[in-house]
Amino acid sequence: MYVSFFDRPKVRLLVVASLAAPVLFLAGCANKSASSSVYNYGQAQREQIVRLGTVAAVRTVTIQDDQSSGVGTLGGAALGGVAASTIGGGRGSILASIGGALLGGIVGNAVENRMGKTQGLEITVQLDNGETRVVAQEADVPVSVGQRVRMLSGNGPTRVVPM
Repeated sequence: MYVSFFDRPKVRLLVVASLAAPVLFLAGCANKSASSSVYNYGQAQREQIVRLGTVAAVRTVTIQDDQSSGVGTLGGAALGGVAASTIGGGRGSILASIGGALLGGIVGNAVENRMGKTQGLEITVQLDNGETRVVAQEADVPVSVGQRVRMLSGNGPTRVVPM
């Protein structure tokens, strides 16, 4: 009786671990934020321009990370392929692995896209100098119409911060 190299439990576990480790590492690297409270290292200790104004309008929006890392697709395909490889034997196992990898990749991509969405606010500010500005940012700080705010800008994103 012929036993495939991948039918050995230790080899299968090693394959899963070797595929999962880079996926988990890359997933940990994805830490983007559109929060008014988050500064990256390069933005710290930089002078910013402060303009004062009043919130004229607030609208809820969804902020979508449009740069897919592929981690969801790759991780889903790896896990789906390995999980489905236990079905059947011989060619059936190979076909199940391919189908599981395809289905896992589709599901993983959908999960990654869903995770890349953040609730946000589109804030229209009537500045004291008469100009009007609009900024979209995460909805992590409550902002309401008529509220006095500071707009911080320069050397990075513009932030709307309550006074």
